Amino acid sequence: MNIHSKNINLEELVAKDNAHHFHPFTDHKQFHADGGARIMTHAEGPWIWDGNGNKMFDAMAGLWCVNIGYGRKELAEAAYRQMQDLPYYNTFFQTSTVPATELADKISSLMPDRFNHIFFVNSGSEANDTVVRLIRQYWALKGQPDRQVFIARHRAYHGSTIASLSLGGMDSMHAQGGAMLPGVEHVIEPDWFQLGGDLTPEEFGLKAAQAVEDRILAVGADKVAAFIGEPIQGAGGVIIPPVTYWPEVQRICKKYGILLVADEVICGFGRTGNWWGFETMGIEPDVVPMAKGMSSGYLPIGAVAVSDKITEVVFDKGGEFYHGYTYSGHPASCAVALENIRIIEDEKLVEKAADMAPYLHEKMSELNDHPIVGEVRTKGFIGAVELVSDKKNRVRFDDLGRVGGICRNHCLAHNLIMRACWDTMVFSPPLCISRAEIDAFAGLTRAALDATYADVKNEVA
Repeated sequence: MNIHSKNINLEELVAKDNAHHFHPFTDHKQFHADGGARIMTHAEGPWIWDGNGNKMFDAMAGLWCVNIGYGRKELAEAAYRQMQDLPYYNTFFQTSTVPATELADKISSLMPDRFNHIFFVNSGSEANDTVVRLIRQYWALKGQPDRQVFIARHRAYHGSTIASLSLGGMDSMHAQGGAMLPGVEHVIEPDWFQLGGDLTPEEFGLKAAQAVEDRILAVGADKVAAFIGEPIQGAGGVIIPPVTYWPEVQRICKKYGILLVADEVICGFGRTGNWWGFETMGIEPDVVPMAKGMSSGYLPIGAVAVSDKITEVVFDKGGEFYHGYTYSGHPASCAVALENIRIIEDEKLVEKAADMAPYLHEKMSELNDHPIVGEVRTKGFIGAVELVSDKKNRVRFDDLGRVGGICRNHCLAHNLIMRACWDTMVFSPPLCISRAEIDAFAGLTRAALDATYADVKNEVA
């Protein structure tokens, strides 16, 4: 069959995929029982087509990453030009390349003045591995080698390598693969909807922040290296902290001299209506890992922005920092990231996201009248729809994740891509979408919710 000017034998491709492709984050027994992969073939703006010709609204922007939308030929051309000039060289051994140097300068210019150095990696997972090694080295050089402990949150996601998944708070991930990285403590996540009980959001925000201080005191402040958190927890269910939370966490970190890491892998590059989620949430971090929107997912790349207070110690006292990756600062990836940032700036996509965010919130909040919707929440261009059996009391369905899975399947049947985090439907559409596309998104979501309700209405209070 002919798809987008390419001759694709879809049945053959699915058979090959079933036979040879080991997919990430997949229940392979169920996957093969369901018939195998949906083959995606091409995309434009917020729309993506599968091998059967279905045009789907990608409300997840890939995996939270395609901030400028699909089909931007400028990024393909940037990669092509760079590959003709210099397809690859490393940044070890006192060397660099033009795009790596230019990108470090560009990212620094987008950050607060105290961030003047950028360490390149290839993913958010690698960025957070780097965070662990760098911060522990910093404290050792400061003469405080016992400062090894990182405090993170339950249901946080910081990656899937051993170090980054150890920082994360996903119990199901921790249950696989044996021992995790030692020296990581997890505290309550600032999820008012699920954990707030009778407290107001503001009261609960202070309670969740107090858990950070309590853990610092339990561990010993002289043992704690850093607190790490996503400004808004993404894969945990788009947990948008109450307004009281981050200012109090910031105060606690400063009180005990603990470094603060803002994981911007999802929130960075415009997702929250500012360049950085830490700006939106009022955080003053010391270290900032980033990835995803850095290249809008067009090529793999990530980075860690490091504040001067850290580089001044590491550069002056540290000797060689024995850390890096073969593809750190890959020239083609850096060239694509530079072009991606140029588009974001020239087309004012951060400002557009801020301007359009109230309309996205308005249209999605209309779903609050639905029988199985307990809450709709958004911040910029990221949000969530909570599925519940009892709206008044915020009670979830039995067998957590079951109804979310049902809803996800109905979304796909209605040509909508949303993700189910347990029974929380999450979304992060490209920053380039129009009002008409927001309307279409909200309509498709309601249709999927209606179909889900038809399946579970006997369980609803």
